[in-house]
Amino acid sequence: MTSGHRLPVVTIVGRPNVGKSTLFNRLVGRRLAIVHDRPGVTRDRREGEAQLHGLQFTAVDTAGLEEARGDTLEARMQRQTARAVQEADAVLFVVDGRAGLLPQDSEFASMLRKANRPVVVVVNKAESSAGDATAFEAHGFGFGQPVTVSAEHGLGLGDLGAALLQAVPALADIRSEDTPSEEDFHEDGGDEERPSGPLQLAIVGRPNVGKSTLANRLLGDERLLTGPEPGVTRDAIPVDWSWGGRPIRLVDTAGLRRKARISESLEKLSATETLRAVRLAAVVVLVIDASMPLERQELNLARQIVEEGRVLVLALNKWDAVGEKREAIRQVEDILERSLPQVRGVPVVRLSALQGGGVEKLMPAVLAAYDIWQTRISTSRLNRWLEAMTEAHPPPIVRGRRLRLRYVTQIKARPPTFVLFASRAEELPAHYRRYLVNGLREAFGLDGVPIRLSVRRGENPYDPGR
Repeated sequence: MTSGHRLPVVTIVGRPNVGKSTLFNRLVGRRLAIVHDRPGVTRDRREGEAQLHGLQFTAVDTAGLEEARGDTLEARMQRQTARAVQEADAVLFVVDGRAGLLPQDSEFASMLRKANRPVVVVVNKAESSAGDATAFEAHGFGFGQPVTVSAEHGLGLGDLGAALLQAVPALADIRSEDTPSEEDFHEDGGDEERPSGPLQLAIVGRPNVGKSTLANRLLGDERLLTGPEPGVTRDAIPVDWSWGGRPIRLVDTAGLRRKARISESLEKLSATETLRAVRLAAVVVLVIDASMPLERQELNLARQIVEEGRVLVLALNKWDAVGEKREAIRQVEDILERSLPQVRGVPVVRLSALQGGGVEKLMPAVLAAYDIWQTRISTSRLNRWLEAMTEAHPPPIVRGRRLRLRYVTQIKARPPTFVLFASRAEELPAHYRRYLVNGLREAFGLDGVPIRLSVRRGENPYDPGR
């Protein structure tokens, strides 16, 4: 900490059980606050010296905001929280990205507006696509663009640092050697798109397709139990590893069967752990037995990976057992084109985990797709692209008037996520949205990763003259 400076105070508020204490612990770098699924565990304010990408401040954890009156314990807790808000230089208003917004969130947004303090809306538990939907909705609170994070897994902290630096300019005056400037967070600068932790890599697929054998081949060690019996792996097994000097956390998972065949409670838990591993991964390798036709459950799993916004890489295992190789790869590519048109260009690696053939191609494919997934595109480039797209193919005329596309910006990466502001946004046809998404993919080299495009009604919110 730089001596002689009072650290700015950042107070964390929100309704119970949205992850305030988890975020507080993440910011202070220690498990100071008790974390539990049960609401109401935090009662007193708790302070700690926090660091976030070099920014230094005092973080304050508070009790969950609840409606309460009189001199009840809940009312006293609420008064403590209100006092912490008044004493803050900025407030982190945490909402639950999984559960979505509740009426209680709107009530306390009104309270925070009256407090007249800088507010950053933090959408926590945003590992899945539900977090983006909650962020779009939370934009209506009027506190600016919400920040999506996973406090539990350390995702989104770069964007949070950028938002705090904008809300509390005094943070720029308390600098250490590794304190970034505001520009370091934005456009092509660093945030969670260049994480310091290991790359999270999950290996999934049906039982007995060779997932654990592939994991062992990558690790260069018989680290994971394998065998001919289906279901040898019952839990999601993480292994820390490095490839080419790059830290990787590899997670081997239980084989997923069709829901109709999942009956035992242990198998249900295994399936839950596998799907959780998908949500927490950056890259998911879907292992397929190349000697057998693609099944519907594999395509459903591939769609789920894409809908969660994760990088999908297909590993066609047991390739050495395939006779008509050219025909086999053509069939796979045709099925992918029909079933997963939203992620054109998914990497497909042909290999034999048991023999080792082709395995050396897997990690280069994983890292190449991972880098695309982290792409950041400047707003100026995007709007030049939008102008060219609308000139080449103007938006349609709806009810006698042509729709106007006003402005586009990227709000996050991992996966690349864009917001387009348009007149009568709800009337923009699906085919024109597909035209724009395909244009983004072609213009900026985004093949093989999910792209999210949200269309909102209104003027350019970044135009200072409006």
